[in-house]
Amino acid sequence: MTTNPRFRIAASTYLNSAPLIWSFLHGAKRDTVDFIDAVPARCAQLLSQNEVNAALIPVIEYQRIPGGALVPDVCVGSQNEVRSVVLVSKNIQLEDIRTVALDESSRTSATLVKIIFREFLGCEPDWTTQSPNLDEMLDRNDAALIIGDPGMTFPRTGLKVWDMATLWRNYTGFGFVFAMWMVGDERAVNVDFAGARDEGITRIEDIVNAYQEKIPQMDLRKYLTENIVYRIDDSMQRGLELYFELADKHGLIERVKPLRYI
Repeated sequence: MTTNPRFRIAASTYLNSAPLIWSFLHGAKRDTVDFIDAVPARCAQLLSQNEVNAALIPVIEYQRIPGGALVPDVCVGSQNEVRSVVLVSKNIQLEDIRTVALDESSRTSATLVKIIFREFLGCEPDWTTQSPNLDEMLDRNDAALIIGDPGMTFPRTGLKVWDMATLWRNYTGFGFVFAMWMVGDERAVNVDFAGARDEGITRIEDIVNAYQEKIPQMDLRKYLTENIVYRIDDSMQRGLELYFELADKHGLIERVKPLRYI
């Protein structure tokens, strides 16, 4: 499929989204869109300000951006351990955490960690938002939420690390959806996001080679094929719906907007 070359999309170039965007940057669909690289929170801002026609957004922002629609069955999610969205502490147990620094790049995960504390741990830490520098985040806080590539590249010796998708699975029994394509322009029906995903999944070796120097200490192939999920099954769909319900229950969104797909 082809579309107007001025159709603008935004997504992060974090490793976890690489299979969704590889085709637009390097593959068969590289001439079909104009691509903007931005961290997840910025992607949502660009879409809400109509500066792009579609964006790979933190899923919680679907509830906050008026109008628009989601691309069905294309996501960045996890069934259990995600490895790149983590809560980190030096020496404090989860239930004893009282202050948390949130990665400013995050929206979905920041909401998720608040839900975990409010709904399942029954406590409310003090929250601050900082750039993703773990040493600085932990300097004045009991714990830090850090996402994406920065969440995979820090040395973990001597730290307590909780995987956020694993916590969600343990408390709910469901998978978790972190990000989805959202469109604000009906021309998006001509952009083959699912086809781009499928092509990206076939190019895992190319992606691993491209990121190996940036994230050398991880098994990137395992991460892309076992930790991250790019299609939404029933468990993840139910997890997404519960996540929105709990976000509403705890006042983290104004209301639950029904899911609308292109």
